[in-house]
Amino acid sequence: MTDPFIALLVVFTILQVKHFICDYPLQTHYQLKNKGTYGHPGGILHSGIQALGTIAAFIAVPPTLGLGVAIVVGEFLVHYHVDWIKANVMRRAGYTSDQSQFWWAIGADQLIHHLTYVAIGGILVGVMIGTS
Repeated sequence: MTDPFIALLVVFTILQVKHFICDYPLQTHYQLKNKGTYGHPGGILHSGIQALGTIAAFIAVPPTLGLGVAIVVGEFLVHYHVDWIKANVMRRAGYTSDQSQFWWAIGADQLIHHLTYVAIGGILVGVMIGTS
């Protein structure tokens, strides 16, 4: 793919679809209930699935091996810690779905995940432009 604008749109589209699939159809109750326990396999599994799904974006803009590994590891670390923080904030505060703070926490969590995808897209396309 040579057009950076199209490449960025394709990367964003892939990452958005990946996020939906990994956060909803592929996320199990086991993953969801254990994301607030640091180091629990459920949270690690969920973030690992999200991170591995990011590799699909490399179809549009293939990075070097080192950059690809850095992106996947970075996605894992950010996703894991954002989910862990959200789960703990919500648990400690006792937020329930009938409270606006519950939805603010969900929204902040999703915003940070999606801003991670903006960064990934920017890095991939930035490197692509730099090597053209």
